[in-house]
Amino acid sequence: MASFLNTQKDIILFDGVCNFCNSYINYTIRHDRVNRFLFAPLDGETALKLSQQHRVNFNKFDSIIVITGNRFFSKSEAVLHILKNLGTWWSPIINVAYLVPGCIRNRLYQKFARNRYALFGQADHCMVPTADVRSKFLI
Repeated sequence: MASFLNTQKDIILFDGVCNFCNSYINYTIRHDRVNRFLFAPLDGETALKLSQQHRVNFNKFDSIIVITGNRFFSKSEAVLHILKNLGTWWSPIINVAYLVPGCIRNRLYQKFARNRYALFGQADHCMVPTADVRSKFLI
């Protein structure tokens, strides 16, 4: 399957109005020492094109999505993929989380995701990246 984006980087699709999600993206940007990730809001043009390419409506997942090559990860798998690939000293420890069955990890993820606005709030609009990281964001 040919990609409409010509990139070797993983693309993270995220909820741009979720305060927790924005904090997680900012954390990822700060710790992405190998410059592996690009970012796009779930309700943006890039997410729509990637949804069409993968023949999946990513908005229905109510989850962070990571596109890597011709594959995509969602929910806990996406979070673990990001954390494992940040290149921090503790990234190898993330392998322990893979010992927990995916159905259990995803149940916990979904419970958290359902309550994220109540716990952390919601912005009126998507975050606006600063000039120094703008090149990491796709529309």
